[in-house]
Amino acid sequence: MISSLTSSMPLAMAGGGQGSSFMTIPMLLIMFAIFYVMLIRPQQRKEKERRTMIENVKTGDRVIFGGGFIGMITNVKDKTFVVRIADNTKVEIVRAAVVKVLAKDEEVGEDL
Repeated sequence: MISSLTSSMPLAMAGGGQGSSFMTIPMLLIMFAIFYVMLIRPQQRKEKERRTMIENVKTGDRVIFGGGFIGMITNVKDKTFVVRIADNTKVEIVRAAVVKVLAKDEEVGEDL
């Protein structure tokens, strides 16, 4: 009696798993949609804003770039900027190094 009961348990468990595979695909689609909305889309929006910011940099703008240096754009080239970081000190940086464009009267804080 006990042996017949224990031998039928794996069969009952295997039969219950067939319906769950039907629900797996919609659950995966829902998880992907949530992942896209919560992670991928905001990152794409942020990158688009960054590209727009870099494209709109012009001569005379104050910028903060990669290493934390602050300088003024003196020349805009195709792939680089020439930046004055001190009197008589100019460096050429790649466009991707620009972190933020500062407003004319904006002070630099620790939150950058």
